[in-house]
Amino acid sequence: MISIKSANEIKKMRAAGRLVGECHNMLRDRIKPGVTTMQLNDMAEKYFRDAGAYPTFLGYGGFPYAICASVNDEVVHGFPGDYALKEGDIIAIDLGATLDGYVGDAARTWGVGQISDEAQKLIDVTRESFFKGIAQAHVGNRLSDIGHAVQLYAEAAGFSVVRDYVGHGIGREMHEDPPVPNYGKPGHGPRLVKGMCLAIEPMVNIGGYDVHTLDNDWTVVTDDHSLAAHYENTITITGDGEPEILTLVD
Repeated sequence: MISIKSANEIKKMRAAGRLVGECHNMLRDRIKPGVTTMQLNDMAEKYFRDAGAYPTFLGYGGFPYAICASVNDEVVHGFPGDYALKEGDIIAIDLGATLDGYVGDAARTWGVGQISDEAQKLIDVTRESFFKGIAQAHVGNRLSDIGHAVQLYAEAAGFSVVRDYVGHGIGREMHEDPPVPNYGKPGHGPRLVKGMCLAIEPMVNIGGYDVHTLDNDWTVVTDDHSLAAHYENTITITGDGEPEILTLVD
């Protein structure tokens, strides 16, 4: 069942979302060659705890870390560890915070030092595909209109959209109804109504869209070892035209 949030609930989600956006900005400024993915994990966990929030990912479904740190061909759910980032890598960081009972969830992909033109294009297209998607996130549209717009933009750029993992509703729980695919035909699924809160998260690969899970039962990588990027924000559908992005902090 899709949960429609009240104005007070959205206020709480806005606070959680802002904290997530601020944490991403903090990590962005610390990503450089030589930094380990575990150092980034520890920075994020401390940031949330110091703000009175809980790192939502920690223990979620048994996930053992505060962030997902997915490097190069890792699509999602990468484990932080002693890997030291290298010049030319790209890293997708997905993280969430629970504050006052509500969750914010967002992902970003960053280049480490100087990266290839192709890698930068992948990052830029993945981010922009999110904005193409939320341009359809208006009252009265259908849920699949969002994913259709994401797919059209990413594939027009020559990339592929992951099919096996999708966005989701969000609120008191990180994963709520409805699932939000990043692909498909328009005009399907539930109508969008004011108060819906969604985590929209394009996952885009340079190569094919097929993926598989590593032996740790979490980390998802591209089958062809091509680079992957991930971009996500928590949004709410408003009655005033444009959706509100709750996790994007300038």
